[in-house]
Amino acid sequence: MQRGCKRFIVGDIGPETDWRDALEEVDEVIHLAARVHVMNDDPAESLEKFREVNVEGTRRLAECATAAGAKRFIFMSSIKVNGEETNTEKRRDKNSANISKEEDDPHPVDAYGMSKWEAEKILREIETKSGMEVTILRSPLIYGPGVKANFLKLIQLVDKGIPLPFGRIQNRRSFLGLTNLVDLICCCLEHPAAAGETFMASDGEDVSTPELLNRIAYALEKPCRMLPIPKSVIMLGGALTGKSGQIKRLCGSLQIDSSKVRRVLSWSPPCTMTEELAKTIKWYREEQAKRGT
Repeated sequence: MQRGCKRFIVGDIGPETDWRDALEEVDEVIHLAARVHVMNDDPAESLEKFREVNVEGTRRLAECATAAGAKRFIFMSSIKVNGEETNTEKRRDKNSANISKEEDDPHPVDAYGMSKWEAEKILREIETKSGMEVTILRSPLIYGPGVKANFLKLIQLVDKGIPLPFGRIQNRRSFLGLTNLVDLICCCLEHPAAAGETFMASDGEDVSTPELLNRIAYALEKPCRMLPIPKSVIMLGGALTGKSGQIKRLCGSLQIDSSKVRRVLSWSPPCTMTEELAKTIKWYREEQAKRGT
């Protein structure tokens, strides 16, 4: 495995990207780049834009990797391949736990999830034809230093002491800390049993939205103010403000079963959620200090 610190600028990722210099003498490829968090797309064009980067860009990189002689390819996929939420009514066994597993039928519902599922299928085809070992990781929301989007907004709202309407929400969601993700990727690079596998992974500490907010508040050393608003009222507010998707994620459940990766790779998360949140808030405070806020 090449462990140098060379950096290459390849430009936009897509079906024509030139990867030759970046892949020279590379044995393993970790593909983390993707088109994400795009909220203002024209719905008629959204899927094609995601496909250009997440599907055709991935195809291009994988084909170039095989041509360069790479032996293993780690692909960062998403739990969104399985769907936006866990629901026992959608499972064949109604008595089983309300948790997504690798063997569940894919059920992507948005352009991002669809593009990730299509990319997974293409990688399996390339793996079969070329012999390059492919490992796919489907993760829930990843947090840690540098986190953006909704997770950062939650930190900012708690930090400002703004009352949040989630006091009566009783959901359960899985998360994956950045430290744990990096550790898992390193394990997948070196463990022979990772070849050809699809894994789901999490911190193993599924929490409700109120519990997450309380943990963030604890790390911030701030009080957490939550109002006991009924879920139906919160969802209505999301619909009226055009934020139904964001509100649904905060109120709904999305749990994953990470027992396979623990069993097959003998992997366990080295960092607890409390520890990762402490790192996240330390980074957040440092960024505030830089901006003078």
